[in-house]
Amino acid sequence: MSSADVATGYVRRMVEKETRGWGDQNSALHRIGDRYRLPFWTLNNLKTGRAKTVEAGLFDRIRAAYLDLCERQVRQLQHEIEIEKAKAEDAPFEDLAREAEELAARVAQASQGAKRRTT
Repeated sequence: MSSADVATGYVRRMVEKETRGWGDQNSALHRIGDRYRLPFWTLNNLKTGRAKTVEAGLFDRIRAAYLDLCERQVRQLQHEIEIEKAKAEDAPFEDLAREAEELAARVAQASQGAKRRTT
């Protein structure tokens, strides 16, 4: 699998998570591009499968952006678990909280590895 194929998968998953509804894909690409300082047209060409190659530095930036998005999702999950724990003291959310913490640590570790490669 080429780096362009992998980057295409990252971009498509980021757009899927960022999209707020039908017809929002271009706006989602703009938000992702603005947040992570990635060129809109590069993201668009990857999303549509037109890009056949990706420069190594850009690939690392896209991967770092994807991992950052994963970290954000884990933090959101942890926040939702804390809310549910506060609502029902007797509910068994400790296992979920522990698993979410372990997941957060694994994603952070992967993200740190990606950041080290980009600097």
